[in-house]
Amino acid sequence: MNPEKKKATRCAGPDVKGGSLEARRVAAAVLEVLAGGLTPTEAAGALGVSVPRYYQLECRALEGLVTGCEPRARGPGKSPDRALAMLTREHERTKRELARSQALARAAQRAVGLSVLRSQKAPEKGGRRRRRPVVRALRAAKRLKVDEPLPAVGVTAAPDDNKQGQATV
Repeated sequence: MNPEKKKATRCAGPDVKGGSLEARRVAAAVLEVLAGGLTPTEAAGALGVSVPRYYQLECRALEGLVTGCEPRARGPGKSPDRALAMLTREHERTKRELARSQALARAAQRAVGLSVLRSQKAPEKGGRRRRRPVVRALRAAKRLKVDEPLPAVGVTAAPDDNKQGQATV
């Protein structure tokens, strides 16, 4: 035998530190019944519950046993902090890509000779906003506007304006 090789040691038993006293009592009773040391009726009497309630507890205990026997995932688990850090890095990368694409688009526009649209330019800081021009026709229409509505086409005017009573066009 190789002296450097360690002997396989068996676990002396689970060191159950978690769980309440009641939970450990139920677990011990269920294991006793499964091992054949007690009958379900005796275990129910020892726990102070009815036999149907004992069977419910046994079923829950077996579900926990099966769940506990599932293989664990290797490596570090998923944590919200790691996910946040990954999303932050991705966000910074996409911001850099956007800035690069915008710079390339501006360079291409200058190379072709296109003027940069005003909406694409950076806003001037501290300057006054340019006043939007009002169309002259709209200004003139406002000055000419009368409170009375205009007569519709084909309607006769008042008798003193049009003595013959003909329609005005």
